Amino acid sequence: MTLELEELTGKIISCAIEVHKKLGPGFLESIYQVALPMELVKQKLKVETQKAIKIFYEGKEIGLHRLDLVVEDQIVVELKTVKDFDESHIAQLISYLNATGLKVGLLFNFAKAVLKIKRVVS
Repeated sequence: MTLELEELTGKIISCAIEVHKKLGPGFLESIYQVALPMELVKQKLKVETQKAIKIFYEGKEIGLHRLDLVVEDQIVVELKTVKDFDESHIAQLISYLNATGLKVGLLFNFAKAVLKIKRVVS
């Protein structure tokens, strides 16, 4: 991972920590999906929310999926409010990275007293 991507992931993580500090755990995922982009924009970062990506199978488009956030056209960010991350959450993020061609993804779990963070590099 390049230094630029490391710095960018650090900024995103700092913003997520700030949101978690201010809101705490216990809200629906949709609340954090509104708050985190607000914090990222305050840090002058470009954010796309609910970005639609096309899914292909054998060269044919078979559907669309929406990503929670894409930051600076470089990092996929997925937000969860679950008891614990499991392999399906990580597999989902890896699939999103493969579908977009992006290399780095961040997974945040806002349901815990301490924000849980998983960085995935493909």
